Amino acid sequence: MPRDLLVEIQQNPSADYTRLPRQGGPKDPPPLDLVVSLRRHRDDSLQISAFRPGERTPRTRPNRADLDISGTKLLARAARLRTIWRDRLVRYASVDDLGLPADYPFASTADVSHLAPVAENRVAELAEEGRYFLETMLDGTDRELTLFRAFLTRTLTEDGPLRVSFDSDLHLPWPMLAVDGGRADPWTDFLGHRHQVEQTGTAYPPIQPPYPARTRPVTSLNTDDTLELIGRAPEVRKLLEDRSRLTVRTESARLLEALSTAVLDEDVMYFWCHGQFVDNGSAYEQLAVRLSDDRHIDADLVRRHRRRHLDAPDALFRPFVLLNACHTGQSAAAELEHLGRALVDLGADGVLGPQIEIPQEFAAEYAFAFLDLYLTGEFTAGEITQALVRRFAREYCNPLALTYSLHCGIDSILELTP
Repeated sequence: MPRDLLVEIQQNPSADYTRLPRQGGPKDPPPLDLVVSLRRHRDDSLQISAFRPGERTPRTRPNRADLDISGTKLLARAARLRTIWRDRLVRYASVDDLGLPADYPFASTADVSHLAPVAENRVAELAEEGRYFLETMLDGTDRELTLFRAFLTRTLTEDGPLRVSFDSDLHLPWPMLAVDGGRADPWTDFLGHRHQVEQTGTAYPPIQPPYPARTRPVTSLNTDDTLELIGRAPEVRKLLEDRSRLTVRTESARLLEALSTAVLDEDVMYFWCHGQFVDNGSAYEQLAVRLSDDRHIDADLVRRHRRRHLDAPDALFRPFVLLNACHTGQSAAAELEHLGRALVDLGADGVLGPQIEIPQEFAAEYAFAFLDLYLTGEFTAGEITQALVRRFAREYCNPLALTYSLHCGIDSILELTP
């Protein structure tokens, strides 16, 4: 005859499938306003699509078109745009009475309001370059491309700020692109000024255990100790010491040891160090960072040290990474692999870093402003990056905040308990 069986649950094999992002909390962000997808095919052709979540799209599918420009040419134009920003801002030199270079104001201070006419002139020029890039990318006479261009331009020039995710196979300088907003102020034409912007395009990060409840965030400062006294760097360190449980690493061995552990439970990883694109003997350079020693830490090295934990159910690695490593800009050859993408693939909640050679004085100022807001747990990374673009424009007349790009992370926020 039937009888009840005694059952003891010793393991929950579905746990990994139910560890989904937090839902229903008071900090949950609103849905994205616009998702733009850029796909690169094997023949180097590009297809672009876009939709507004929650809105019915024509023919029940996203607006879509094939681009006339190839992936290789678009990456070359992106490299050109980054180079123009570097040359027209970071390497701009004021001259003395003899016409000789006197100083490099954008490279020596974050506040260039004393050069407001020069800065405003540069901003107008760079906005025009950003519009030219976007217009060139979408140029063509095909009917679907014409319709797509009209849809995207109309959406990006709406009055209100949008939350925009560029799901792109190509790493492009999205915040530095611009539209014709119909206003006299060129600052407002930049996408990074008008909207919250992120780039995605990687695989989904691994599913990880639930977020631990804590009242004090856990952070790390991964640094070259020769940079400790530059600009506001001492204040950044004190900020992290006062408002978080801070670990300081100055040697690559300690960083790699931490990356090799299954549980690296940090809310914020801050890199204040050197960065450069390293020739690895192939056609594709890789961005690498360097702490106080001479070892270059690139995407492959990070992947090698964490790869064994990708499928481990109790592994933990989901920091928000501020990659404040100055370098010589994003080259087209470095497109296939870069450090930010590797960190996101391994579980990082988002990566924020500059796309051009960034002056150290400005980098330290930006880091202090970003971390001061992020450590409150009240704002998302997307909100902060847009707010800092506007603040540096308003108070310092400096557009370099537009060079900081979010690789994922538009909704990244510090979860703290009262």
